[in-house]
Amino acid sequence: GFLPLQGHVVRNWKVRWFVLLQDKLLYYKIEGGKKEPSPKGRILLDGCTITCPCLEYENRPLLIKLKTKTNTDYFLECCSREERDSWALDITGAIHAGHPVQVQELHRMKNSFKLLENISLHNIVERMYDSSTGIKLTRNVDQGNRYKETFTGSALVDWLISNSFAVSRFEAVTLASMLMDENFIMPVGVRSTEATRSSDPSEKFLDDSTALYMFVESSKKNTSSKEEVHFNISELSGTIVKQGFLVKQGHKRKNWKVRKFVLRADPAFLHYYDPTKEDNKPVGGFSLRGCLISALEDNGVPAGVKGNVQGNLFKIITKNDIHYYIQASSKAERVQWIEAIKPLT
Repeated sequence: GFLPLQGHVVRNWKVRWFVLLQDKLLYYKIEGGKKEPSPKGRILLDGCTITCPCLEYENRPLLIKLKTKTNTDYFLECCSREERDSWALDITGAIHAGHPVQVQELHRMKNSFKLLENISLHNIVERMYDSSTGIKLTRNVDQGNRYKETFTGSALVDWLISNSFAVSRFEAVTLASMLMDENFIMPVGVRSTEATRSSDPSEKFLDDSTALYMFVESSKKNTSSKEEVHFNISELSGTIVKQGFLVKQGHKRKNWKVRKFVLRADPAFLHYYDPTKEDNKPVGGFSLRGCLISALEDNGVPAGVKGNVQGNLFKIITKNDIHYYIQASSKAERVQWIEAIKPLT
């Protein structure tokens, strides 16, 4: 699949097509909408160490870090927590495939539950507040209400693990629940607030990227004024239905670029982002109301499409008669996107 990769010499980000093999991770360039036949590079997994979650880059919270036995660092970015965890699990399995004892230890650590002795919640909160290494606070919108200085449940779980307060997501959720019970953090928004009413203590805190929380101390200033909100906040406030990397044909130069697509409902919009850029702002997007979407045949190049593309194309025509040509990585992925978008048109 597609993943942004940070370069070694010039520390910029490029999107590459990754293929995981038993002992190596290959990555390819995409030119003209088609994968090049020879890999651009490879990451040898023997002796590799993996860090996930990796929070070394503030603007890129969904990173996987691979350090080879020659001490070369590779940073790979995913578009969702679920995708990141899936890649990390598969890569970890490949790294330890020849070492069954390490695999057993990995499963033991993952399934065990033992909080650090004499753990101090005050110390955790103090670290969370740290301006350089603490948890990143962001603005969010939920059910029309605007909040600033919030963080998601999954972001807190990632932060607790990366700072060695917990070794598994289950432990981190338990710690986060304790922080909530002791009135250090509080839920904001419908999803996280409703979870607190659960009779099961393990379900009161949500390890979820749509559940919002904030410091209790910040609760008095949790709403932002209209002047601070970007002009397009309404179209970016919808519930995320689906996200992932797709290849899109440009309108003017007709070249093909990998973009991160985010599909939202209520209101229904499809936005796309440049995953090589540091800011998390869309470079384009459009309302899905009145749009037409259809798959394109793979035999030959359809009219309006330039370049020697790989196939798995679909087209979206907006109500303003703007044509978007998009390429998925497989037929199954194309079907998934079409089925997700159609009900929102």
